[in-house]
Amino acid sequence: MWSIWVTEKIFTNSKARGCRAFTVNSLFTYCIKNNETLTFIYLDMPKISKSIDELENRFEKLMFVIKNLSKLDRVPETLREKIFLKLFEKAGIAKFNQDEYMQYEESLKYYRDLKNSLDTAREEGREEGLEKGREVGLIEGEKRKQIEIARKLKALGMTNEEIENITGLQRQDLDEL
Repeated sequence: MWSIWVTEKIFTNSKARGCRAFTVNSLFTYCIKNNETLTFIYLDMPKISKSIDELENRFEKLMFVIKNLSKLDRVPETLREKIFLKLFEKAGIAKFNQDEYMQYEESLKYYRDLKNSLDTAREEGREEGLEKGREVGLIEGEKRKQIEIARKLKALGMTNEEIENITGLQRQDLDEL
């Protein structure tokens, strides 16, 4: 089991945390507790001191956001990556009051209902189209087979009337052979 703890002070003594600790980098400590069944990661926020212009990778950017989210009133240019835009979107939802959240949930329900209706209609239309396509294909295939038989019968010297009776083809189809 994994647990991630965000701490407001730096713990230097792993025994105080009751675990064997490994400092992975300067920002967080990896701890194993209770005979390796529980894993704790302690994110020591005071260690996160880089400015936004100094961030070098996504991990540092994520730590910056966790530490400074309440202070940010807009998404900084450095953080305009898809993953962070989603995080800011979710954080914006978390700030909703009760009424705003209920309106959001209602609009989300309306969107999902509409999407499900459209997806169902699309699937039903696709199935209907496939069924009609199969029917047309069978009819065309049957007609081709009748024309093939008519050619063979004509080659054997049968009259158009006889071929028409055997195959069920129309006179105009036989005239085209």
